Order: sequence, then C-alpha cells, then structure tokens
Amino acid sequence: MQIVLDAIRVCAQYKPKFGQGAKGAGFTLEQFRELYQGDAFYAWFGLDNPMMYAAHKVAGGMTSVYRQIGIGCERLFRKIITDSFALSEEHVNWSYQTRLPSGRKRTLHLDGRILFDEIGDGEQRERFRDWMSHSAKMLDVDERISQSLSGAVFEVRQGYKSKDSKRQNADIANAATAYTRGYLPCAVILSSQIDSDVSMRYRAEKWSVLTGVIGLGDPLVSTYDFMRDVIGYDLAAFFRRNSSILQSEIDIILQSLLTPVPL
Repeated sequence: MQIVLDAIRVCAQYKPKFGQGAKGAGFTLEQFRELYQGDAFYAWFGLDNPMMYAAHKVAGGMTSVYRQIGIGCERLFRKIITDSFALSEEHVNWSYQTRLPSGRKRTLHLDGRILFDEIGDGEQRERFRDWMSHSAKMLDVDERISQSLSGAVFEVRQGYKSKDSKRQNADIANAATAYTRGYLPCAVILSSQIDSDVSMRYRAEKWSVLTGVIGLGDPLVSTYDFMRDVIGYDLAAFFRRNSSILQSEIDIILQSLLTPVPL
C-alpha cells in the first residue's frame, strides 16, 4: 500500500510552471502574480487573479494525479510479480537500446518481465505458459513465433484515454522488439478506460491487452482475472480493502489542488 501512497502524495505538492521550462519546482501564487502582473496584456485582462492560478493547478494537477497513480501501480505490479513468482529485481525489469537518427543510443524500458525459466514452481510456470499460449493464439501470432517465446513483458497503465499517435507508435515499436527478443508484449490497464480504436490497433499489432473489467472470469481479457488466476494475487481485493485509504488520500490532494495556496 505504501508503494501506491508514496507515488500519489507527490501530487499534493504540484505547482504549475506556466511555460517556463519542465525543470524546477514550479511557481508559487506570489511568483505567479508577479509574472502575470509584469505582463501588460495579461494584467489588462486580470489574469493575475489567484483563481486563475488555482485553475492552472487543477489542470496540471489532474494530469499529475493520473500519472502518479499509474507510476504507483506500475511499481506495485512489479512488486507483486516479484513476490508471487520469487523473482529477482533483475529478472522483472526489461529494457533495450535503440539508435537515434543522430547516432546516439536511447534506452527504452517496459514495466515488467516474466521469464518461464525463472519461475521455480512447476505449477505456476505451467499456468503462466498456458496463459501465454492462449493469448498468442487469440492474437493470431504465428505458431512458430508463439512456440519460441520465452516469457512476457508488460506495460502497466492506469488507463488509456488519449489517441496520442506518438505514444501508440512507440508502443507498437516496443511490441515488435519484444517479439524479436522472444517475449509476448502485454498491456495491463488497471481501469476500464481505454479508447476502443486504440485497443483494436494494439491487438492488431499483436499486443495482448488486459483491461480493468470486473467479473468476466477471463484472464485473457481482464487485468484482475489475470492477476488472480495466473499471477496468484487478488489485486481487485487489495484495492477494495484499501479503497477508503485511497479515497481519503485523493480527497486531500484534490483539496490542495483546488486552492490557490497550499493547505
């Protein structure tokens, strides 16, 4: 639980940057008013109003809340697969290098990895292998490729509301690389929020896509059925029993974001 809370508590400290660069701590209310009062055009419109600052905090902070929830759940997912399958940190992490047009190398990371040979328990190993085999078949992956797979790599997200083509293209490139390295790529979406066109495109590119639907009883489709029936940890039950804590934490964060000055 602390893994998730540590990630989302960052949001309470969010301060907007007003286009002044990605680095830095952001502007306080006083710094914002000085900036906007020093800009004649904005001052004429009264945009130095503290409520405008609060609106910027909400706009940027909302994105931060979603992002930090995703980061917390990504870390939680790695912790769960590490403990459930008795894997090492080295085994659950996966990255690869790609060469940029400039000639420099760039390292890209996915959020988790499970290798067959590293799962010590025979029953767990066969259960995971069976899930992978059925997933590859559902995606119509070539049988020769399917039989050569040595494990799976995972991209964990809280949801996928946008149609960001740059992100989609990067994910599709990740999938192609995963297959060349002998891994089935799987997108683990914690909510049920994913654009249907994006979901169809990913599956067409041979991504296994799991979403946060409850009650399906299908680990090939549902994130929570997969976690319970394949990984062996009831993640939905974890969120249910901790829901009041999570709701209270988010309420504190939203109250902080909705006011011009820190609470």
